[in-house]
Amino acid sequence: MKNKNIQTEIDASFLYQKLAEHETDPNIVNVFRQMSEIEKSHAEAFAKKENIPLEDLMQPSWRAKTLNTIGKIFGYDYVLGVLMDTEKSIANAVVATKKKSKLEITGAETTHVTILRTILEKEKMVTGTQLSKFESRHRSVGGNAIRAAVLGGNDGLVSNFSLVMGIAGATAGQEGVLLAGLAGLLAGALSMSLGEWISVKSSQELYENQMQIEMEELETNPEGERRELALIYIAKGIPEKQAHEMAAEIMKDKSLAHEVLVKEELGINAEELKGSAVEAAVYCFILFAIGAVIPVLPFMFLSGMKAVILSVSASAIGLFLIGAAITLFTGKNVWYSGFRQVFFGLAAAAITFGIGKLIGVSLVG
Repeated sequence: MKNKNIQTEIDASFLYQKLAEHETDPNIVNVFRQMSEIEKSHAEAFAKKENIPLEDLMQPSWRAKTLNTIGKIFGYDYVLGVLMDTEKSIANAVVATKKKSKLEITGAETTHVTILRTILEKEKMVTGTQLSKFESRHRSVGGNAIRAAVLGGNDGLVSNFSLVMGIAGATAGQEGVLLAGLAGLLAGALSMSLGEWISVKSSQELYENQMQIEMEELETNPEGERRELALIYIAKGIPEKQAHEMAAEIMKDKSLAHEVLVKEELGINAEELKGSAVEAAVYCFILFAIGAVIPVLPFMFLSGMKAVILSVSASAIGLFLIGAAITLFTGKNVWYSGFRQVFFGLAAAAITFGIGKLIGVSLVG
């Protein structure tokens, strides 16, 4: 566990350095480099305390390297989002553990995200526009797309695996399993995609109405909105003079001012509303179908217990890979997370298989 804590700091230092290397804004580059140095100093302090040679642990883990590869392919905003989410989770876990153990919460548990925001906001050369840009990136992108891919595949795999095993238990793995599996795949994928479309569309319509009201306020009383924006920055700890300068700069661009006010007052991120509900639905359909097809594939070529065994094996591998992928966000041990996912997935399938077996016996009888 001690080595794991050091490795976490090393990984964070590595990823912040990569963010700095791929950032075009020089002021934000400086922030990322400072964060990289802070994380490195944490690793050095931990290693010194535990009398562990730091040079033996300076290499980034497979998790950090994987995130860096994702950044190269999809853009480093994804890496920033995952890094922020991971650090928030770690901080929340520390606070929860202290509360459970009835230990004093001193404030030192505050996430590195807070440190990052403090550096960013106190940086004299960082303007209101740059701060808004950073906020938009790490809040709107986050690890959401990657997480959606993992969880969407997991939903499809677990639900259809359980369905297929239930039918296999009732029919001894004969031809009906393939039909049921394909029907489950289509029904589940369509249901998930429709639910995603409704969710995105309804949120857009609700927030668009609220945003329109905010725009009317901005147009009718720009000075009042400028003072309100300055107060928001002051409340965050930014010096009053700098806060007013940042607010005045942002107000020069009405669309940017509207976006910032909507985010700060209403808690709405305008970037999230630009996505297409149809695209979200299609994306959800595909992710669910990818997971759902795994337990069905063996029944396209085989039947009986051979198909059942192959389906269980393929699904177990898929479950392990999903569990391993989840560690990109949680930072947990890949073997633990992978086998935990396999255990719960197989347990659910075993239950439905048993129920199917009972139903099959009663029908025959």
